[in-house]
Amino acid sequence: MKILLAVDDSKYSDAAIREVMKRPWPAKSTIRVVTVAEKLPPPAAELWIDAHGSLEAAEGQVHEHAAKISKKAAAKLGGKGVKIDSVTRDGHPRSAIVDEAERWKADLIVVGSHGRTGVTRLLIGSVAQSVVSHAPCSVEVVRKRTRKA
Repeated sequence: MKILLAVDDSKYSDAAIREVMKRPWPAKSTIRVVTVAEKLPPPAAELWIDAHGSLEAAEGQVHEHAAKISKKAAAKLGGKGVKIDSVTRDGHPRSAIVDEAERWKADLIVVGSHGRTGVTRLLIGSVAQSVVSHAPCSVEVVRKRTRKA
């Protein structure tokens, strides 16, 4: 079985990692951890660049940070008795996750949900919803449990 675990640097991804960790996956399964390094839009790119920097250097830093996130998540999964690898892709998470699932021929995508609703979801969108809508395989959306007072 090929499991694609999409992560970012959030508590929602941590919940997805924990969910994958507690599952008894079939023998010879492979878990691929993917993190997407998003391109910096021009106005935001200026915030990343100091007086001596460049857009290419800033995007390189974003890619390096994403690679660290992916490798850290893969390390957490170690010892599960399955093969684990990590990759970093450039682009927008909505399409890059689906593209990786297609390219790698994943059987399952696991992704955390930020749980955005209303106007925030309308403006920012939902990566999880887009992946569910366009994925070539099954998708599990993991929600972080909240404690009720």
